[in-house]
Amino acid sequence: MKFSENWLRTWVNPELSSEALAHALTMAGLEVEALEPVAPAFDNVVVAEVLEVVKHPNADRLNVCQVNVGETQPLTIVCGAANVAVGAKVPCARIGALLPGDFAIKQAKVRNVESFGMLCSEKELGLAEESQGLWLLPADAPVGQTLREYLELDDKLFTLKLTPNRSDCSGMVGVAREVAALTGSPLKPLEIQIQPVDLSEQLPVHVADAQACPLYCGRLVRGVNAAAPTPTWMLRRLERSGLRSISAVVDITNYVMLEMGQPLHAFDAAQLSGGITVRRARNGEELTLLNEQAVKLDEAMLVIADDARVLALAGIMGGQGSGVETVTRDVFLESAFFHPDAIAGKARRFGLATDSSFRFERGVDFAATRQALERATQLLLEICGGSAGAISEVRGEVPQRAAITLRRSRVARVLGIALDNTQIATLLKRLQLDFVVNDDDFSVMPPSFRFDLSIEADLIEELARLYGYDNIPAQAPQAALTMLPYSESQRPLARIQQTLVARDYQEIVSYAFVEEQVERELCGNEHPVALQNPIASNLAVMRSSLIGGLVGALRFNLNRKQVRVRLFEAGACFAKVNGEYVQSQQLSGLAYGAAQPEQWGAAAKPVDFYDVKADVEALFAPQLLRFVAATHPALHPGRSAQIYCGAQAVGWIGELHPRWQQQYDMAQPAVWFEVELGALTRAAVPHMSEIAKSLPVRRDLAVLVDDAVAAQALLDAMQQVVAPYVQEIALFDVYRGKGLEQGKKSLAFRVLLQDTQKTLTDSEIETSIVLLVDMLQQHGAQLRV
Repeated sequence: MKFSENWLRTWVNPELSSEALAHALTMAGLEVEALEPVAPAFDNVVVAEVLEVVKHPNADRLNVCQVNVGETQPLTIVCGAANVAVGAKVPCARIGALLPGDFAIKQAKVRNVESFGMLCSEKELGLAEESQGLWLLPADAPVGQTLREYLELDDKLFTLKLTPNRSDCSGMVGVAREVAALTGSPLKPLEIQIQPVDLSEQLPVHVADAQACPLYCGRLVRGVNAAAPTPTWMLRRLERSGLRSISAVVDITNYVMLEMGQPLHAFDAAQLSGGITVRRARNGEELTLLNEQAVKLDEAMLVIADDARVLALAGIMGGQGSGVETVTRDVFLESAFFHPDAIAGKARRFGLATDSSFRFERGVDFAATRQALERATQLLLEICGGSAGAISEVRGEVPQRAAITLRRSRVARVLGIALDNTQIATLLKRLQLDFVVNDDDFSVMPPSFRFDLSIEADLIEELARLYGYDNIPAQAPQAALTMLPYSESQRPLARIQQTLVARDYQEIVSYAFVEEQVERELCGNEHPVALQNPIASNLAVMRSSLIGGLVGALRFNLNRKQVRVRLFEAGACFAKVNGEYVQSQQLSGLAYGAAQPEQWGAAAKPVDFYDVKADVEALFAPQLLRFVAATHPALHPGRSAQIYCGAQAVGWIGELHPRWQQQYDMAQPAVWFEVELGALTRAAVPHMSEIAKSLPVRRDLAVLVDDAVAAQALLDAMQQVVAPYVQEIALFDVYRGKGLEQGKKSLAFRVLLQDTQKTLTDSEIETSIVLLVDMLQQHGAQLRV
């Protein structure tokens, strides 16, 4: 919204400078995006009349002019402009004037003729990029008056960056109403005169879609002079609002739109066939717009039509063939309220952004629809003449405004300041809101021009704006501090993250949306949770694992020449189980490159399965894990395992499959793990146990088994034996090779025995060892001696 400050001050004139007014508007939510002068700085330039023009005696292209600048004697000025003529009114820079570019006017001798000033073009005054000769002013320009005063060049232009909720400020009446509310200055109301009806005829109007167009007003005006000149004051305000003059009739509709925020349209009544119909377009209908763009319509578009054709896109732009020309004699003026839902987004379908669609999309004041038509009629009759007919009005169900309850206690709680009833009432009156007071509650009726007022919080915001955000003290919040319970059975996520960081991992945060192909390939998920409205085609499904984001981050780092990458992420994963959507929390990590940073203390070796296995075991410590060989779509079939904590499967670990390693351009394998965060955060509550008074006893058991027998199976079997005094059983050696039969391997287990009260005897030790050996032999193990 762009407007002239002088125009605004004809409505409301606060005792504020331009800069202070801009600051007040910005702090109240109407951001002043730009504040710029209408004209560059220059002075001592007046309106002058050329009295005499004679050829310069010493130059063919120069003239010696006698110029009246409002003093007793005319000035002699040498001028080289081709369009200088007797009787012309032109700007004259007098001696001492300073023009744009620090160009000072001095008395000078031009080819032996004294010149006492300079006649100016628009370019020389900084008001145009190019100009052809002198700037010829209107014949009624007062001689001797300063040019800045005559053309109001000390004016400034405000450009507001309106938010979508403040459509009421898309017209001067709304901006003036806002300034009056903010400053407390009196607001001069717009005087709209009801025009007499001189014609008995009316154009029939039919609204086929009353929901999209709840209110339509039209009026026939005959005998207008469409070629009449637009008044200078109107032209000035239009131009300073960014609109070019077209013709008097069109200028009037544009002016009323800027003035009241209500878009209007004027049809050439002679080009209409029958009455006016507001309806949905029919599929395949075509219309050539005023900008000469041809558009093909469908049923989603609301149009204005007559009995023969489509005339205009409702609320957006008129069509060719029915617009007003200079030869037009009869005009049909349209002023309507189109529902924002019927207009929103329609202009963008055709690459359009018009002043009308800007306002209708956000909502216009339906209570001012008829008033805007009266105002346009008033200006049309004053400027172009003619006779007006009665207004044709079709009214449906316009939006209903419900009263809002505003509680003084709620105002104090939200704003942190205590406003009494008198203060609140004063602020509401400044906003032109009708209300009824009931004790400390206000029942406020929002006006038709404020679509953004619908709940109590909206009114509280209005009070804060008018009271002044700068006037609300910044108070430190006061609240009681309560120590929250801390469960020892849960480990905080932060501690787990710190453990990984200490083991040289770096945390990433990736999208929960992934490419469907990634889900199918890396997760084996043939039915991922699809998004109804994805933000991008490659982010169309929800992830069921964190591996996609980690692999993407790894590739990003590899493309930037990183040779050692260790990443982890904690986040939500999504799946559909038995028709129900399930969300789980997972922790996942990925290691690539060298097992340790480059150094002199250890030989370089690539990270492998067992390096990452140690990281996973460190995360779960002191809980013990089991790693059972299993296959996963993303992992190498011979170098992957499922992770068990007790009897529960809690995750996966393994090298990335060579196929994916090749597809994602990895020079060496990456090792990945993923575990359930719930299993990881569970912790056993510590309990006291008696400290043994004697040393533990160690016995080693070496057994010979088939190569296919898993060491974990033998460990599990021995753990089930109720052997007294046994505190720990662990595998410490695996041997294959010389001295053993083909297909055999040797496993060595460490057994620690201890009693807290006494030193164990050989017989007690032997009893427990025999039980363990019997169990091993039951599983096909042969004791080595």
